Amino acid sequence: QVQLVESGGGLVQAGGSLRLSCAASGSIFSVMGWYRQAPGKQRELVAYITSGGSTSYANSVKGRFTIDRDNAKNTVCLQMNSLKPEDTAVYYCYAASSIGVLREYWGQGTQVTVSS
Repeated sequence: QVQLVESGGGLVQAGGSLRLSCAASGSIFSVMGWYRQAPGKQRELVAYITSGGSTSYANSVKGRFTIDRDNAKNTVCLQMNSLKPEDTAVYYCYAASSIGVLREYWGQGTQVTVSS
């Protein structure tokens, strides 16, 4: 079974940095990214990156977060700088493949807490 395993979450003070990593099994995915969900809120897309290296970011994280991937290792990372309390959420790794049929996978989630 495809597994997405996140790491790197934790507690950080506002203004600090964290780097999230996600290791995926299986073949290279067409898109990998990160979602987050805060208590009482909908899960929202934070950033994604395609197999070709195209990236997209939520407006709330532009200029602060950077997503990158290593296709050979099937990993995707999210470098989070200048963290704000509103970044506090459970962060979920996401991967999808559209070759043949659409397949989507989710990690188990990792908690990021930013204190003020």
